[in-house]
Amino acid sequence: MGLFEVFLGTLEVTLPVFAMVFVGLVLKRLGWIDAAFIATASSLVFKVTMPVLLFLSIVRADLAYALQPGLIGYFLAVSVLGFFAAWGWARLRYPREEIGVFVQGTFRGNVGIVGLALAASMYGDHGLSLGGIMAGSVIVVYNVLSSIVLALYSPSADSDLRSLLLGLLRNPLILSVMVALPVAFLALPLPAWLVTSGEYLGSLSLPLALICIGGTLGGTAIRHDGRQALYAGLWKLVWLPLAGTVGAFQLGYRDAELGILFLFLASPTAAVAFVMAKAYGANERMTASIIMLTTFGSMLTISLGVFALKALGAI
Repeated sequence: MGLFEVFLGTLEVTLPVFAMVFVGLVLKRLGWIDAAFIATASSLVFKVTMPVLLFLSIVRADLAYALQPGLIGYFLAVSVLGFFAAWGWARLRYPREEIGVFVQGTFRGNVGIVGLALAASMYGDHGLSLGGIMAGSVIVVYNVLSSIVLALYSPSADSDLRSLLLGLLRNPLILSVMVALPVAFLALPLPAWLVTSGEYLGSLSLPLALICIGGTLGGTAIRHDGRQALYAGLWKLVWLPLAGTVGAFQLGYRDAELGILFLFLASPTAAVAFVMAKAYGANERMTASIIMLTTFGSMLTISLGVFALKALGAI
C-alpha cells in the first residue's frame, strides 16, 4: 500500500469522525441540543453503550490466532511509560486543573476505531485479529490510568486512595472489561438475541460521543485551548509513536507486527476521553479540542509514518 492509498484509507476512517462532530456543532447552533442533552448523552455513553461495545469487542477477539504476549506487553509498556512521561511533563507546565485532561489526551489512543480500522485495511484478517487483542488489552490500561489521573486532579471527585480504588471498581468501562475477559478466555457462548441487542446499544457509542464533542466546541474553544491541545497533539501523534516504533524496531519487530503497533500508537485521542473527562468534572472543552486536533493531524502523521516505514523496508 503506497502513501496515497494510506492517506485515502486514513481519510475514510477520520472524515466520518469529523462529520459527526460537525453535526453536533450544527445541532447546538440550531438549538436542537443543549447542555442538558450533552450531559445526559455523555452519561449514557459512559455507563451503558461504551461498556457494551467494549464487552463485545473483547468477546469476539480471536485469542488463539492472534495472541502475541511479547508484542502486546511491549505495547502496554510503551503506553504506561508514555502516561508517566506526559504526567511528569504536565506537572511542570500546567495548572493543576488541566493536568489530568492533558495527560489523558496524550496517551489514550482511538485504537478501537481508527487504529483497528487501519490495521484491517492494511493487513486484512491478521490485522483485525491481532489488533483486536491489542485493543482489548490496552483498554484496561487506558481506563485505569485515566480514572486515576482524572480523579487526582478533578475539582469534584475524591482523590484519596480508598476513593480511587472504589472509583476504579465502579467504573463501568473497567467492569465491562473484567466481565468480558473470562467470557472470552472460556469461549462461553452468548445467545444471538443478546449479541444483537448489544450491537444496537454499542453502535450508539461513537456517534453520541462525537455529537457531544461537537456540541461542546464553541467558536472560541480551540483558539482558547489551542496551545495545550497542540502540545498534547505533538505528544500523541509524534513523540509517543516515534519512540515506541523505534524501540520496537530495535527489538526486532518487523512487517505486520511493527505496522500495527505504529498504527495503534499513532492513533488520535479517543472520543471516550471526552466522556471520561465530563464524568470526572474535568475540562471537557479542552479534551474536545485535543480530540479534534489529533484526529485531523493523524491524517498526515499516520500517512507519513507508514510511508517512512515502507521506505526503510520495515513493514
